[in-house]
Amino acid sequence: MDRNNELYKAGLLLHGHKCPAMPMGLRAGLAALEALGVPRAADGQLTALIEIDSEHCATCYADGIQMATGCTFGKGNIRKLGYGKFVLTLVEVKTGRSVRVATRNEVIKRNQESEFIQYRKNNVPASKIDPALVEPNIDFILDAADADLFKIGPVTEIKLPAGRPHDFNTIICAECGEVAVERYARVKNGQIVCMPCAEKN
Repeated sequence: MDRNNELYKAGLLLHGHKCPAMPMGLRAGLAALEALGVPRAADGQLTALIEIDSEHCATCYADGIQMATGCTFGKGNIRKLGYGKFVLTLVEVKTGRSVRVATRNEVIKRNQESEFIQYRKNNVPASKIDPALVEPNIDFILDAADADLFKIGPVTEIKLPAGRPHDFNTIICAECGEVAVERYARVKNGQIVCMPCAEKN
């Protein structure tokens, strides 16, 4: 992948700093799309199941996956499974066809041993680290073959639990006066309120 690739440039803009994990997620997402033979999701055609967690050492991986697959937190078709692993399972919702893409151990090890990650371990923000320290890792991730970065599983069928349709009905909370989606409304002292107001004493 070239640094002038539109998805890579957009990923950098979205993500805000240079690091190895965002392009790793980008490459994982693209590899999954290719393995399934499907295009990037414009709507909810795909679901991305990512095995990272919120306090994971490379949550940046999720931004690359969003950019590549079109599965986004805004669309609600990407989920963190919280296993602490650099793994993506991409599912074609209509058919249940899926593929699991796991980052190879040696790729993770290479990144972990980099000078960039040593700074990160010392709580230096990625945006404050000399970009020259991360460029070799980014170059490796962008240039390597899919097979050198990932273990790409076979296409298998999985059944996702049925999602709820989007609710376009809203209420105005009787307590704070803010709009809330109706299905999240509660009754408190005979009045329709939002969840935060319902939970207040």
